[in-house]
Amino acid sequence: MKFPVNSFQNISTPFYYYDLSLLKANIAALKNAVNPEYVVHYALKANANNRILDIIKNNGIGADCVSGNEVKKAVEAGFKSSEIAFAGVGKSDEEILIALQNDIFCFNSESGEEIKVINELAAKSGKTAHIALRINPNVHANTHKYITTGLEENKFGINLWELDSVMELLKTCKNIRLLGIHFHIGSQINDLSNFKNLCTKINEIQQWFEERNYKLEHINAGGGLGVDYHHPVENSVPDYKGYFEVFDKFLELRKEQKLHFELGRAIVAQCGSLISKVLYVKKGVNTSFVILDAGMTELIRPALYQSYHKIENITSPPTPLLKERGAECRYDVVGPICESSDCFGKAVILPETKRGDIFAIRTTGAYGEVMASNYNLREKAKAIYSDELKASPLPSPKGEGEI
Repeated sequence: MKFPVNSFQNISTPFYYYDLSLLKANIAALKNAVNPEYVVHYALKANANNRILDIIKNNGIGADCVSGNEVKKAVEAGFKSSEIAFAGVGKSDEEILIALQNDIFCFNSESGEEIKVINELAAKSGKTAHIALRINPNVHANTHKYITTGLEENKFGINLWELDSVMELLKTCKNIRLLGIHFHIGSQINDLSNFKNLCTKINEIQQWFEERNYKLEHINAGGGLGVDYHHPVENSVPDYKGYFEVFDKFLELRKEQKLHFELGRAIVAQCGSLISKVLYVKKGVNTSFVILDAGMTELIRPALYQSYHKIENITSPPTPLLKERGAECRYDVVGPICESSDCFGKAVILPETKRGDIFAIRTTGAYGEVMASNYNLREKAKAIYSDELKASPLPSPKGEGEI
């Protein structure tokens, strides 16, 4: 990614910067790797920016939603209703009605109680609701505890020991049609063996349904493919080939059965950066602080998950000469919010930094803008797109400024 640093000087910070060419390259890599028989939905919860959605929709990708407003947003953005899946452990009556009115592809239903409510509302609306059962496979995703979703201790999905009673319930639901089964074991998964374990569990559950003469039209394997936060330039596109090959090799689909995926972070994370200016450099006793004008209101992940994002001073990018001169320092990079948790990184090695320098916090295309708040009555940061600016990175030896 080439940051047009000179252009950034004239833009009020903080703002989200989206490299749309990188987004398009990412989608092209996904489409090149995926089996053409598979169906990919984009998880709107990762980023619901209008221009991002427009590009994804125009590439023939469906939508995965987790709220009624996301369903409405997907429809307004031009996604086909027949390609919209609606998940979520706590769908309200109003949200279910929105989805029914829009004749979406499928509800990913997470409990017997929810199925009853969908059936009642579908009957009142004169509709037949299409559902998939979100089943909890009890597969450990080896990711952060806040974003693992496939264990019995998590709030999501129907447990395996509940399946008999849920299938008995479905026999009484005249306005429900069971299409398939749905799984999602967590997010930011980089060890592909976790998806192999999921395939093994899906095969076992498929057998359970076959033994009881239930024919499933589709399997939804969810998403969860991670991205490289530490090396956003070197690994700007996830390993889609390896990811889909796991399912090609280990998942036993039945004849005419469709396989669906719900990818979010993998598609959009690397195309976005949070751009901020240095307000102050504060010398401390044990550490020095770089205080940015962006904070946890623009990127909450470090405060919420203790997550890592690569932080760069793009006004003064690092060079071998600076290192030789010892002109690099360790800083705690923090924001202006009145919370001690408002910290983007501790002991970050950076070139010697001064007030007014521009910083880029990388890999914020997912769960950056969409999780923003106006805590402390902050103004919402705007979005700037690469096709609006002319790339003019600062020069540096051996292309090190091209980041």
